[in-house]
Amino acid sequence: MTLRIRLMILTMLGMAITMAIWGWIQIRALDKILIDQQIKTLTGLADTVSTYYQFFPTRRGLAALDIALKDLVQDNPNLARIDIYSLTRTDIDFVAGAGRVPYEWPEITVAKAAEIFKPQYIKLNTDGGPALGLLYPVLPDKKDEKTVVGVIVFSQSNTEILTRTKHLLMVSSAGLLLAILLILVVSYGWMIARPLNIIIHTIDEFQAGNYVRRIPLRRRDEWGQLAAHFNEMADEVEQVLAKNQELNRHLEERVQEATLKVVQLQKQVNQLQQLTALGYLTATLAHDLGTPLHSIAGLARLLLERGEWPPDAGRKLELIVQQTERLNTVIQNVRRATRPPEPHFETLSVQDLFNETLPLVEPLMQQSNIALHVLEEPGIPELYVDRYRLQTALFNLLQNAAEAMPSGGKITVSTFTDHAGSAVAISVRDNGPGIPEDLMPKICEPFFSTHTEEGLRGLGLAIVQDIMKIHGGRINIRSHSGEGTDITLYFPIVVRSAGEEID
Repeated sequence: MTLRIRLMILTMLGMAITMAIWGWIQIRALDKILIDQQIKTLTGLADTVSTYYQFFPTRRGLAALDIALKDLVQDNPNLARIDIYSLTRTDIDFVAGAGRVPYEWPEITVAKAAEIFKPQYIKLNTDGGPALGLLYPVLPDKKDEKTVVGVIVFSQSNTEILTRTKHLLMVSSAGLLLAILLILVVSYGWMIARPLNIIIHTIDEFQAGNYVRRIPLRRRDEWGQLAAHFNEMADEVEQVLAKNQELNRHLEERVQEATLKVVQLQKQVNQLQQLTALGYLTATLAHDLGTPLHSIAGLARLLLERGEWPPDAGRKLELIVQQTERLNTVIQNVRRATRPPEPHFETLSVQDLFNETLPLVEPLMQQSNIALHVLEEPGIPELYVDRYRLQTALFNLLQNAAEAMPSGGKITVSTFTDHAGSAVAISVRDNGPGIPEDLMPKICEPFFSTHTEEGLRGLGLAIVQDIMKIHGGRINIRSHSGEGTDITLYFPIVVRSAGEEID
């Protein structure tokens, strides 16, 4: 059921009840008016009859009174009956009377009217139809005798008037209700349907994304108030959306900046790791090649010092010395080219270290189905370290832990201060297979690895160990077969004051 139908039903029901009550009140008022008119007539007749009776109290006078009563009934067609009663202490006697219909007043009713000495009005049903009766007590001439006059008039005309009035009220009420219904039907579209359709259409467009849409109602009624409130809400929503768009734009810019920073950081870490690996490789080559070259050069010089060689042989020995020196120079140049940059120390919080380094290993963790958990002890002092070397060390530890669990597992990165409060510890713990006890002394040696794949292997922990030496820290490795590995880096707490570094 629509709002329109419910509104019509409620309105019509309310109007019908109101008009029924109003009609009932009008009928009652009209009935009272008619009765009051008849009461006046009855009172006048009763007063006239009582006057006759006072002037004709004897038997001869009663005969004349009886004739007068009959004439009075004959002259007034609405008059049904007139009776006179005489009351003593013990008896109620009928004195005289005349009427169109037979009726006998109840003695108890007559006695009550004489006792209270007030007119009594009674609605009656006679053979001639509905009527209204009056018992009118007369001021007594004798001490022990009272007189009551009973007058009855027909009220058929009153009934007809009331019936016609009721019919007229019903017809007029039905016509009025019909007219009100037509007015409601016509006015509903202008007062309710049209503004409601505008509001619904505007809300639908607003929900569809047209946030600049407003309700174009400029009225001072409830619809205007609703439109004003909706427009204010729409303005606030539009402002919030604009702010959200601006925040999203800034967020996208920050994400792009952070992504670029991570990419650059990844390149720097990879470059430092490659330089460190090349440094190890160059140092090994320099050691393995430099010693034989020095021996060859030394032997050639000794042979030249004898001076007994033919010119051709001496020239060749000089070429050997020159070429060995050139090779040594090439090796030293390669070592200088692959040497990592000098450390650059700066203040770095552990939280910033994690925020910059952990995103680098997220793809590796997701690929290997490894869960990464981070535990940070509150109140950790800031570190004074080389940012990129420390990131390289942490990256190598996480990479080694991930490679130890190709089928997935859990890595926990935690930070805390040692018991003495003199160092900040960063721990990387995995639940992988662990390191066999017989291999523990070799794991930090360059190029030692339990993996058989081709490539530069076995440099991760060696690089970490060198980085810790640069920072004056230490590394602690704990591992048992089948229980995982826990590698902890300890960095001394450095208090920097007035441009100085104090351990």
